[in-house]
Amino acid sequence: MEAPPRRVSIVGSTGTGKTTYARELALALGVPHTELDALAWGPNWTLADAETLQARVRTAIAGDAWVVDGNYGGRGARQLVWARADTIIWLDFSLRVIYANLWRRTVARLRDKQELWPGTGNRETVRNAFFSRDSLFVWALRTYWRRKRNYARLFASPDVAHARTLRFRTPAEARAWIETERRAASARI
Repeated sequence: MEAPPRRVSIVGSTGTGKTTYARELALALGVPHTELDALAWGPNWTLADAETLQARVRTAIAGDAWVVDGNYGGRGARQLVWARADTIIWLDFSLRVIYANLWRRTVARLRDKQELWPGTGNRETVRNAFFSRDSLFVWALRTYWRRKRNYARLFASPDVAHARTLRFRTPAEARAWIETERRAASARI
């Protein structure tokens, strides 16, 4: 029997539901959750420089148990997280699933005027959600195939040999695993 996951990284394309999945997993495991986007973005959509982001990530992963979601490989955050992770989960869903998720999430955020990360004041608008080059719909399409290639390569790398790597291709597959972990965590109590 494998040891229960204690330090988990959740990665995947924009719109796969990384944060929702990570929150649910953290709750099931009884460990803290950190969203890398919340560490990276400041007020007025300002992105933290790489050094600041890395310092925030080091603080977030200093403990013995956590779940972290997000990518940020180009800013050095992913490398820090993966070096300490015992489990790395890639949510590798289809574009159809991603676009359906993005649609539901965006409409809800617009309707509720939801602040994305507390204290930043950052909210989605109709303009930036649908009519901007910075739209997440555009970003998801632009980065989807590159992320698939990169994560396939990264998951095969000896740099992650210390961690259990899991690749879920459907939401049902991901939910089944989290339910298994929830039952296992309950049995350990």
